[in-house]
Amino acid sequence: MKILVADKLSVSALQALEGLGGELTVLPDLKADDLPAHIANHEVLIVRSTKVTSATIEAASALALIIRAGAGVNTIDLKAASKRGIYVANCPGENTQAVVELTMGLLIAADRRIVDAAHDLRVGKWNKKEYGKAHGLAGRTLGIIGLGAIGRAVAQAAQGLKMNVIAWSRSFTPEMEVELGIGHCESPMEVAKKADAVTVHVASSAETKHLINEEFLMRMKDGAILVNTSRGDVVDTAALKRAIRDKKLHVGLDVYEGEPAGGVADFADAELAAMTACTPHIGASTEQAAEAIAAAVVRIVKIYKETGKPINVVNVRKEAIEGAVLVVTHYNKVGVLAGVLTEIRNDGINIEEMENTIFSDGAAACATLKLDKHPSEEVVRRIRAKDNVIRAATK
Repeated sequence: MKILVADKLSVSALQALEGLGGELTVLPDLKADDLPAHIANHEVLIVRSTKVTSATIEAASALALIIRAGAGVNTIDLKAASKRGIYVANCPGENTQAVVELTMGLLIAADRRIVDAAHDLRVGKWNKKEYGKAHGLAGRTLGIIGLGAIGRAVAQAAQGLKMNVIAWSRSFTPEMEVELGIGHCESPMEVAKKADAVTVHVASSAETKHLINEEFLMRMKDGAILVNTSRGDVVDTAALKRAIRDKKLHVGLDVYEGEPAGGVADFADAELAAMTACTPHIGASTEQAAEAIAAAVVRIVKIYKETGKPINVVNVRKEAIEGAVLVVTHYNKVGVLAGVLTEIRNDGINIEEMENTIFSDGAAACATLKLDKHPSEEVVRRIRAKDNVIRAATK
């Protein structure tokens, strides 16, 4: 199994991948435009920040699995991968604690204006009078946009700082409200109106692009805090700059629209950096998180090698198909299923999913086939009549 590692991965993870029998090519400094020239004949591609474009996927003659060594997969062309039947897997939850820690750090930094205070000291300016005006966080209301693993962990951390917590999320249920001890908001706008500070934890998608827009920002309280450690395109940058000036918002950012893809690059928006407490997309970048993610990558490869089907796949269909299920119990002999599949093919039916379970003594098996439409009674009758078929029925 040939594996291309196109980003940095720990030495222990590389050794573990080799221990699985992987033939590794390690090129951690590859850029997106370089990948197509190196991907040929590799079955597995491992990336972190490097973008995987349709050009890379089209050049990948043997590629079967792309692993994002992190949670988000917005840097991978999922449509192109799905079209070519390439699994895309990620490592959700492994960097949760790291992102929570930076979120709380930016929240405190924005309230206490730590970055500006430190800058003034570094240029020889003592201004205790100005920087001693912070409001403080205890007793204030934190609004959370998105209640995935990170959002829930941020809620717990904020409660540890004696903050009141409210939230909006498509997945927010009454049970979660009781379990987490946080207030439910009907919409993001309700969060904006009620919160003294807002932190954003949603994935990048067409639905979340500019979720934090001018209307949202104008509904926030004057002098409120906004923290974004999710994805840059969730926040409308132009609207944010206006809100910082007009509403005196205190802002902490780790992600940006159009941010550089690599580890070292020029940053074009010096104006935004001067207006915020900011870091260069390092939310998931701790040694603890890196080791946890590396271990998850190895686990994905191991299961893929053993079963042919990786875990944590993000681009397989999850909704149920409208069709039929054909259950065929048969003797476990060569050619039985081939005959069944021929009958289904001849009836113009496509098999969406198939699983064959072997009974304990190995003599018999049961095949479950999800079909895109119901087979005719004649097809089912012919299948039942085949040698070594015990029974067959549709559901």
